[in-house]
Amino acid sequence: MPRTARRPCAPTRLSRTRRRLLAGCVAVTAALGLAACGTAGGALQPPGAAAPATAQPSGTAATTVAPVPGSDAVPPGANSPAAGPSAPSAPSAPSAPSAPAASPKPKPSPSAATGSPGAPAASATPTADPSSPAAPPPRTGAGAVIGSTASGGRTVALTFDDGPGPATGQILDLLAQYHAKATFCLIGRNAVANPAAVKRVLAAGHRLCDHSVTHPQPFAKLPHDRAVYEITAARNMIVQAGGPGTEVGWFRAPGGGFNADNEQITAGLGMSSLGWSVDPRDWARPGTAAIVSAVQKQLKPGGVVLLHDGGGDRGQTVAALKQLLPWLVAQGYGFDFPAA
Repeated sequence: MPRTARRPCAPTRLSRTRRRLLAGCVAVTAALGLAACGTAGGALQPPGAAAPATAQPSGTAATTVAPVPGSDAVPPGANSPAAGPSAPSAPSAPSAPSAPAASPKPKPSPSAATGSPGAPAASATPTADPSSPAAPPPRTGAGAVIGSTASGGRTVALTFDDGPGPATGQILDLLAQYHAKATFCLIGRNAVANPAAVKRVLAAGHRLCDHSVTHPQPFAKLPHDRAVYEITAARNMIVQAGGPGTEVGWFRAPGGGFNADNEQITAGLGMSSLGWSVDPRDWARPGTAAIVSAVQKQLKPGGVVLLHDGGGDRGQTVAALKQLLPWLVAQGYGFDFPAA
């Protein structure tokens, strides 16, 4: 009888085992490679890690908006005003890391020659001698950013940002004592919250400037719709607070964040873009003597001085103004408004 051949069972089982081992190795290798690539590219996050929060402006219709030091931004929540028109739903620009709201903001120092503001300082405390003027930054935008007085010559334009605030009344008293005129760059929500202060500014013969609704930063990176809102709504809030006939002649971008888009928006509303030529960095509270010295060293005839009446404790600014006003008079300076 012919012998029946045996079936090779063992090799078949071995082949299946090898295939399983090979498949397992491939899967493990792929998983390890994916994890390595994801980690190197920053695509994977540790379990439970939360996405970084984006700082948002803050304040309510009953309180002033105070910019955060080091970022020229404002505390969380101010992107949703309690009063006035609501902001469009366009995504807001990323904000710099926030710091305690007790201190005000840094601002760049645009050159009088170029009339162009620069980028805000990144530190909550001054890293350079505040008496030394900043280097002229490159120009941005298509329009002219003003950094000189209307009449030129031996005149000076005093400007005060971020109010109305607790120091506004003291500053108005000092200006009246020396028959000095000034321009107040108001945050829209602060104007709505303090209409009496706005009316007092106008009654004393001073002029008004739009400084946005919520002071977002960096302003030059805002989407068009958000920039339109911040500029237009702030002007309307200031006019509402000042009453019928209130005029707003300028817009000053928070942090000097001008670009072609917001300059065109400003011009379309009949306002001029207002920069500055003297920046004593009083936002950082470097001391009364440092503020006085910086103004005296940086000021040239026809200059525009950047100071603050809001955004934090302005005691040093008030004290410095008590020295600067008589000094300006003694130096033969007349008080003027910015060019328009």
